[in-house]
Amino acid sequence: MTVESVKPATAEAPELREPPLAGGGVPLLGHGWRLARDPLAFMTQLRDHGNVVRIKLGPKTVYAVTDPDLTGALALSPDYIIAGPLWESLEGLLGKEGVATANGPLHRRQRRTIQPAFRLDAIPAYGPIMEEETHALAERWKDGETIDCTSESFRIAVRVAARCLLRGQYMDERAERLCVALASVFQGMYHRMVVPLGPLYKLPLPANRVFNRALADLHLLVDEIIAERRASGQRPDDLLTALLEAKDDNGDPIGEQEIHDQVVAILTPGSETIASTIMSLLLVLADHPEHADKVCAEVEAVTGGRPVAFDDVRKLTHTNNVVVEAMRLLPAVWILTRRAVTDTELGGYRIPAGADIVYSPYAIQRDPRSYERHLEFDPDRWHPERSKDIPKYAMRPFSVGNRKCPSDHFSMALLTLVTAALATTFRFEQVGGSVDATRVGITLRPQRLLLKPLPR
Repeated sequence: MTVESVKPATAEAPELREPPLAGGGVPLLGHGWRLARDPLAFMTQLRDHGNVVRIKLGPKTVYAVTDPDLTGALALSPDYIIAGPLWESLEGLLGKEGVATANGPLHRRQRRTIQPAFRLDAIPAYGPIMEEETHALAERWKDGETIDCTSESFRIAVRVAARCLLRGQYMDERAERLCVALASVFQGMYHRMVVPLGPLYKLPLPANRVFNRALADLHLLVDEIIAERRASGQRPDDLLTALLEAKDDNGDPIGEQEIHDQVVAILTPGSETIASTIMSLLLVLADHPEHADKVCAEVEAVTGGRPVAFDDVRKLTHTNNVVVEAMRLLPAVWILTRRAVTDTELGGYRIPAGADIVYSPYAIQRDPRSYERHLEFDPDRWHPERSKDIPKYAMRPFSVGNRKCPSDHFSMALLTLVTAALATTFRFEQVGGSVDATRVGITLRPQRLLLKPLPR
């Protein structure tokens, strides 16, 4: 099946079918309790019921898509917009006026504003900052000490984003605030997505108070960043300046809420996904020392023993494949939702207007129908002669179409550079108290990864 073959129903088309209903639902909560209890297993098992499956989240019927070609059609079709349980749960953080949650003309205008910062020819300008932060990370870690990979991964993700895109030398204290707040906010938003209990989340319960405090701190942090830039009178050539000088479709400056929401969208989801991926890569280097050794050998062959640089990244083929394979098995973004804006179809199934659709990159990327030895960590599967057999939409970590992540090249460069620098400096071992089980929230990452760096 190709994306082109998945088209809206026409008068001449065969009668559309109703997708099968997944089993195991319970009164009131539907499948929400299974999604909350073991979400990865639940989403993975849905493929056994068909390419499109109905599930119940509370009283709401949601359509789950399990086929990679159909997820490609979903992402590329104008019949679906960014909406649904995931995005509704994220609106408390991202707002309704940021590029992550906007649709239609507003989204297109916002993409035009931020896209220049992420053009392929703009990325090398960020190279010195990426190098500085990456090597500072490696130098800060001492042989044999215990590393809390959560805080360290968030720190570098936030500092690189702030220094490259907002041109701010922000204190580590802010990165730590963001790390702590994001952990509470994203966990709370995940619960609100899978168990939509509405008014109960407004009660002054302890979990709700923790969530509300964390959310308030995130928004306060963003307001501080914007206020500091305005007070400085500086106008560096960066994304924050572009936002402060942006115009709406009438030629007027964009509103304060849109500026705020755009900065939130730059700092928070991006930092969360990059930090989560760095943690997964550190786990890979510890659990697969043979590939860490291959990364080290490749880097030394390219650099001749000098510190790895941004300009080396494009030559580090195996290192890049390690990053991609880690993203396949442990994608930071493991669940996505869309909403149908018209009566349409997917794979011969009827999708009514207003219906919410959900799919899991985690399940798609571990599907044995798409991947040989699907649970094995095998970076060599991304060699061109092997990857050509993988379905086109079975691995799209940055999405496709007009919702494709604008920072894909930026993110891959940073992830490859961090992997190369750390693998050439250290070997890693887990220590007592480390919990490498997957923590499921809005994103995926190791629960509590504690590593001991050992000299090479």
